[in-house]
Amino acid sequence: MTHNPIQTSLVDFDAVDSGASCIYGPVKSWRLGSSLGMDLLLNHSICSFNCVYCQLGDIQVKTAERKIYVPTEKVEHDLRLSDWETADLVTISGNGEPTLALNLGEVLQVIREYTAKPSTVLTNATLLNDPAVRADLNYADHVACKLDAASDVVLQRMNRPVAGIDMTSIVSGIKALRQSYDGKLSLQCMFMPTNHDDVDALVELVKDLDLDEIQLNTPKRPYPMSWLVENRGNHGEAIVESRVLKTISEDEAQRIESLFGDATQGRIPLISIYR
Repeated sequence: MTHNPIQTSLVDFDAVDSGASCIYGPVKSWRLGSSLGMDLLLNHSICSFNCVYCQLGDIQVKTAERKIYVPTEKVEHDLRLSDWETADLVTISGNGEPTLALNLGEVLQVIREYTAKPSTVLTNATLLNDPAVRADLNYADHVACKLDAASDVVLQRMNRPVAGIDMTSIVSGIKALRQSYDGKLSLQCMFMPTNHDDVDALVELVKDLDLDEIQLNTPKRPYPMSWLVENRGNHGEAIVESRVLKTISEDEAQRIESLFGDATQGRIPLISIYR
């Protein structure tokens, strides 16, 4: 298997010092099925968002700068040792925003060549205006973009992005990706009291996006008070001290689902954590 040479000066070798695996699971996902997790950030939580509901807790490294955190050779090594054959697909998410990994495209090629499993990238869509990021994502079978807000006020309240990221840049990035990406493009929307004010505006915003699916969610996983690498794939009981987050009710979820269904005239499949 051949890959483009890695610029070692861009590798954060602290990320691999502990010997932790960048592969976890497979885990059962209500959206994706049996998913083998792949973490290209590893030893720290690293993201351009610091969402109030993040399953990782308070993000340790807040950045929009791309670099290599886990060398592709380690990804291949850990993948071979994993239980990848029992998974339905490979999902790149892990300890933060996966498009921050400069070797994302290379790793997606490894998944395709080594496992022949479909790949999904879960992204907060903050880097999609970068043509290099969009080129990397073309190797993914499925890209799921986060969109929890329709206004900068709620974006700051809910997702707390790093400087330079606003609603205009996020929406333009999603639209730019759709222009060049032929795979499945989903939207993940998290609903809680924090963004209740933006529901109607978000429904209107989605009308202008060419999507293949909309995923409606509410935070069922607790918010950890400290970081632990195992938080990345935890779908069960809290493994560190955590606090329970406020969710929306099933009735409210059904109301929101109806709003999206009416707005899109049923042309975009909707899936909900309550169904």
